[in-house]
Amino acid sequence: MSEPAVSPVRLRADVLAVPAYRQGAAPTKPGFKLSSNENPFAPLPGVLEAIAGRTDINRYAAVAMPELRDAICADFGVPGTHVHLAAGSVAILFQLVHAAAGAGDAYLHAWPSFEAYPSLGLASGAENIAVPLTAAAEHDLDAMVNAITDRTRVVLLCSPNNPTGPTIRRADFDRFMARVPRDTLVVLDEAYREFVTDPEAVRGEDVLRDHPNLVVLRTFSKAYGLAGLRIGYGVGDPAIFAAAASVSIPLSVTGIAETAARASLTPEARAVHAERVAELATRRDALAASLRELGLAVPQAQGNFVWIPEQDRSAGGVPDALALAAEFAEAGTLVRPFAGTGVRITVAEAESAEVVVSIVRAHLEALAAG
Repeated sequence: MSEPAVSPVRLRADVLAVPAYRQGAAPTKPGFKLSSNENPFAPLPGVLEAIAGRTDINRYAAVAMPELRDAICADFGVPGTHVHLAAGSVAILFQLVHAAAGAGDAYLHAWPSFEAYPSLGLASGAENIAVPLTAAAEHDLDAMVNAITDRTRVVLLCSPNNPTGPTIRRADFDRFMARVPRDTLVVLDEAYREFVTDPEAVRGEDVLRDHPNLVVLRTFSKAYGLAGLRIGYGVGDPAIFAAAASVSIPLSVTGIAETAARASLTPEARAVHAERVAELATRRDALAASLRELGLAVPQAQGNFVWIPEQDRSAGGVPDALALAAEFAEAGTLVRPFAGTGVRITVAEAESAEVVVSIVRAHLEALAAG
């Protein structure tokens, strides 16, 4: 392992202490990239045609983007002023934490959860408080609400939880929100919302209007396959987003991304995306079932990925997440290991499932053989 680079200038110690977000690597040999939760389907022809027609890339995109806002807000039953756009929903996460929590303040999130969460408060000096998941790899909402103090400004909820997979149930969410102070911002991060098939899961569009302190986040990166164009959105109170806009990078949403998003929300495009999402959900459920048949305690999978926990074999896990990921890489297929926690595997091409099961089976057999 190479030594960390030494900066020629003075930098903040608290920033240097937090690792930067790591993108899932790409395969270096024939295989599958199952490390970044990307959509395996090619972009829709209508989307490609729409962005090919943009010849004005010498101009900044208009910030208002009213047509896109109107298409989004119709799903939530709110005015377009309640929609906030950014270069991916992760950008809005940074903006919201920065706008609400400063030095001496804190924000809460479950752990393990989205890898970017711990670094969201670095710019503003806010402290991140990580609350462990339950044994079922779900948010421990009671523990989270009990962790709220006078310093807490933001609570982040990831449903389905990335990387473990379970959703937050609506009944649990309602009880949680009843206990959260009304002046504390709650962010429901639903990046994988379209893949959810659990009827008991909370759905942002169903609860948003009941809670003025709630913001719902979605993205075009996953279900809509626009990861490379970086566009996501939040829905909530306009005053919250006005503060978020004050700490945002200006003009970060490109006109090409806007055009692609609008083309993705036409009735025809939505129908195709729904079919693709349903197919990926079917593949997900089949892969999770196959891994459980191998004796693994795969949690409820509701995103476009499955989770293998790092724990004793007797408890349905693997003893070393990094070792399993290394065997995948050696075979040409990449997954996302979380050292000491588990391995996340993206559900992608249909052919990849057999490869995943084969590699995991061989790994478990080698462990059993000692």
